[in-house]
Amino acid sequence: MQCTVEWNGPEGMLFVSKTGSGHVVAMDGAPEGGGNNLAPRPMEMILTGAAGCAAYDVVLILKRSRQDIAHCNVAITGERADTDPKVFTKIHFVFTVKGKNLSEKVVERAVNLSHTKYCSAVAMLEKTAEITHEIKILEA
Repeated sequence: MQCTVEWNGPEGMLFVSKTGSGHVVAMDGAPEGGGNNLAPRPMEMILTGAAGCAAYDVVLILKRSRQDIAHCNVAITGERADTDPKVFTKIHFVFTVKGKNLSEKVVERAVNLSHTKYCSAVAMLEKTAEITHEIKILEA
């Protein structure tokens, strides 16, 4: 896996990442940090990646468990250290899963498996952050 990140200077802090899979992602900074607020912050991308990784796992596990899943949404919040390096110290996931006759036990198992076995992003982030989650199940 690889990517390249290029600064689109000289004004601002806009960076464009080209991924090994052929996709492009922009990142920028806040105006007070020299950016122009044109794209997500790099640390927001880390949270986005963790939420995407966990959501991917949960959907896949639920499908393989023959659950009739129609929708999955993950809201994620992170708190960072006050001093450099400002690593994440707390991260909270809220999984909202919608489907027909979903088993609460199976959904909880899917989230737990993602967090404890499959999600590489969570495995890395839990080295510095307390990871918590909650689950909301909605009937389709």
